[in-house]
Amino acid sequence: MEVSALGFGVMGMDHDRGEHPDRAAMIALLRRVAERGVTLFDTAEVYGPFTNEEIAGEALQPFGDEVLVTTKFGFRFVDGKQVPGELDSRPANIRSVVEASLRRMCVEAIELLYQHRVDPNVPIEDVAGTVRDLIAEGKVKRFGLSEAGADTIRRAHAVQPVTAVQSEYHLMWREPETKIFPTLQELGIGFVPYSPVNRGFLTGAITEYNRFDSGNDNRGDSPWFQPEAIRANLAVVEVLNAFGRTRGMTPAQISLAWLMAKQPWIVAIPGTTKLAHLDENLRTAEFTMSAADVAELETALGKVEIVGTRYSADQQAMIDS
Repeated sequence: MEVSALGFGVMGMDHDRGEHPDRAAMIALLRRVAERGVTLFDTAEVYGPFTNEEIAGEALQPFGDEVLVTTKFGFRFVDGKQVPGELDSRPANIRSVVEASLRRMCVEAIELLYQHRVDPNVPIEDVAGTVRDLIAEGKVKRFGLSEAGADTIRRAHAVQPVTAVQSEYHLMWREPETKIFPTLQELGIGFVPYSPVNRGFLTGAITEYNRFDSGNDNRGDSPWFQPEAIRANLAVVEVLNAFGRTRGMTPAQISLAWLMAKQPWIVAIPGTTKLAHLDENLRTAEFTMSAADVAELETALGKVEIVGTRYSADQQAMIDS
């Protein structure tokens, strides 16, 4: 699956990132993203829920095969409402979700279909087999996993080859390097890191005085985004500012350039609702981070003790290991 060096995460355009511009503005911005050469776009059934796929579908339909839009299944809904903390990867539900996603996204086939979270109640072989059948039927083109452990990846891949694995990965969270990267390299699977600037924190725009209480912002539940953790972890931003000062790079650009320098099979999906931030992110392509630069940055950040964890206990319980 060949895509642009950076992708785009559609989620924050209407889900879990606080107040946002109206739908028309987001559709216009998404089209601007595609016009700037980005070809990989990421959404999911649960974002909105449902409305995020609709925004992506309406915005990107005019670009046809020029763009690749990925989506995800796996959370449980009853009467159109998400059931908190519950998963559903039963084959019948996967098929139902795919039919609905195809309609909302205005496509004939889903380019890459991820299982959003590993469902402990459904063998991964059954999940992979269902997606394999959907691929044979022409409704899905490729299979992916999100926040899956190495054993799950291997078992799924044995049934239906996995194209990509999605997981959180950035300068404050590097666990995938030891836990899943060796498996991905062995099996030839791509990696799509979400939240590559840690939900805005690595841009340097967030302080302990920010409040995430709009009712549509999951950062308020994250241990990393409590005032005391923000205060301590700003030391990370100070390192990025010092590193970028002599290189003409912003903290966000450093964060993305670091990812782009790690492996050619890593494609991050930063998202934004602002044209200025889009321009900033895409200008990262103008910078090349050498192996020496990477080592210097990682050494400096290795001296900073990260305070807090990325997820609350209930959210972490849904992560496969």
